[in-house]
Amino acid sequence: MLNRRMFIHSTSALATSTVLPGFALAQSGPLRLEITEGVIEPLPFALPTFLAEGGTDDVAADVSRVIAADLRGTGLFRQIPPDAYISQVTNFSAPVAYPDWQAINAQALITGQVEQRADGQLVVRFRLFDVFSQAPLGEGLQFVGPADSWRRMAHTVADQVYSRITGEGGYFDTRVAFIAEEGPKNARLKRLAIMDYDGANVQYLTDSRAIVLAPRFSPQGDRILYTSYESGFPQVYIMDVATVQRRPLEAIPAETMTFSPRFSPSGQSVVFSLVDGSNTDIYSLDLATGTRTRLTQAPSIETAPSFSPDGTEITFESDRSGGQQIYIMSASGGEARRVSAGTGRYGTPVWSPRGDYIAFTKQENGRFHIGVMRTDGSEERLLTSSFLDEGPTWAPNGRVIMFTRETPGDDGAPAVYSVDISGRNLQRVATPGMASDPAWSPLQT
Repeated sequence: MLNRRMFIHSTSALATSTVLPGFALAQSGPLRLEITEGVIEPLPFALPTFLAEGGTDDVAADVSRVIAADLRGTGLFRQIPPDAYISQVTNFSAPVAYPDWQAINAQALITGQVEQRADGQLVVRFRLFDVFSQAPLGEGLQFVGPADSWRRMAHTVADQVYSRITGEGGYFDTRVAFIAEEGPKNARLKRLAIMDYDGANVQYLTDSRAIVLAPRFSPQGDRILYTSYESGFPQVYIMDVATVQRRPLEAIPAETMTFSPRFSPSGQSVVFSLVDGSNTDIYSLDLATGTRTRLTQAPSIETAPSFSPDGTEITFESDRSGGQQIYIMSASGGEARRVSAGTGRYGTPVWSPRGDYIAFTKQENGRFHIGVMRTDGSEERLLTSSFLDEGPTWAPNGRVIMFTRETPGDDGAPAVYSVDISGRNLQRVATPGMASDPAWSPLQT
């Protein structure tokens, strides 16, 4: 963890990106894949294995593999098999033989080079071409970082390609906090863990001596909120990701049950549920001053708060109407308006980073669903259906959702899945074992 943070803050690949001379072009052009709710034919792309300089053959192959996997995994791109290529890229700076790539129906061409410098730093260069317009799409870039940062640089290249073609922000250079589980269903051991968005580089942040639940990243990605039972009852803890140092939230009375935490967009305060006697309400806590404020006053159960991106409102779930429904209130509390209007029970609302949707868990007719709706409750759309789907979390671009899916029966086990907000491209996220409660980080810096 310390080495990773050192890389992020000192020699980040992003921080040392460079525009390659002679390859600049305005980042608009005829090649554009528009993400809509309709069926999209994946855009075919060619990605010859990046050229290797300075004994980097294996690294160049790995970088190419990760970039291709990132793009294919979106469901928006289709990789043309390398054995179909007519041209071979042997010089990074050589002109592109566009007719050869047109002949195999490639619409985008990605070329690159990986170099190991004498000082040990790794350099990854790439160029993106619109094959049918026969022109570069955007600028050629290079990223520089420690040799062990090759995976991050590959994700960053994929983010650039994705953004230039779709016009949307990327989400590959991110991490996911989750709960790693093991053991039988009636005696499940749980640990707080963190991984790259694609399941690589798993690190365990707690041991399995206490049950842990519901991790949530700070807006800067440097801290995680989560709920732990190490004291015998649920309490919210805050952890520094770099040092793995943790502490319970301050200014909370001992033996007070707290859970469902979430950072504010500024990262300077948190909201959470607190049990006082027989009542469960939502509170906010200023992390600098320790000032605690009660935001809801109803005799019902209020939980699962989530801020709007601008920090002015909070969505949450409540049974004040007789069943679980989704509400929105001012971030300072006060009157709340109900936004869910369909049949069934709604819970775990999470505001999209773009501010346009709220994701939620819905239970109806014995099935669980992950869904989205507009912030006024309109345009409700169910994206999944299974024995148990719950706990959505948004990619930083607001276009992909991860969640937990559990299978039924005594041998039922949880796993992490992802789905596009159109309901397409449902797929399981690779984890070393059982996993639940995913929480997506912001883009790394």
